[in-house]
Amino acid sequence: MRQGSDGQTVIRFRAAGAALLLAHLLLVGWLTLRPLDVPWTTASNLQPLAGIRADLSLGPVEATRRIGEGLLLLAPLGVLLPMAGGRLTVSPWASLARTVAAGSLISTTIELAQTGVPGQVVDVDSLLLNTTGVALAHLLVVPMCRARLRRRKQGRAGAVPHPRDEAGQGATPTIPRVGIAP
Repeated sequence: MRQGSDGQTVIRFRAAGAALLLAHLLLVGWLTLRPLDVPWTTASNLQPLAGIRADLSLGPVEATRRIGEGLLLLAPLGVLLPMAGGRLTVSPWASLARTVAAGSLISTTIELAQTGVPGQVVDVDSLLLNTTGVALAHLLVVPMCRARLRRRKQGRAGAVPHPRDEAGQGATPTIPRVGIAP
């Protein structure tokens, strides 16, 4: 198999990740930033874990639903952000840190944008749950998928290179010379 086909696969993978990331962010924006027509709203929650404690007091079914919604809202970012990056050989901890930081910034942006939307209130616990969801999704999916893709790529590396490529390395790039103006 030619070396160029791996590059095309990475480009397609990154493009699919970017398209899915954009679609997910549009959906999240629509869900979280649309005005709600409600007769009253609760006060903003700026005390960490107060909203989670209040959810737990509602019973196990309702608490699971509310906390699960917070965890799942931005969880796909834990997979889509590294997918859009397209890197196979990267430190797992650096990837996790980068992904969680980006997820946290996106969640913070959503919370700040909600201050101007009627019926929506700021809740620091949703920031915590969203960021935790991103981290869990990343930890559960990305390392396993990267390892699988690396094994698949190494399996192809043993294949016979294309005759045009020297030892599977490809042609040496050249830069055309430009003359100096008088």
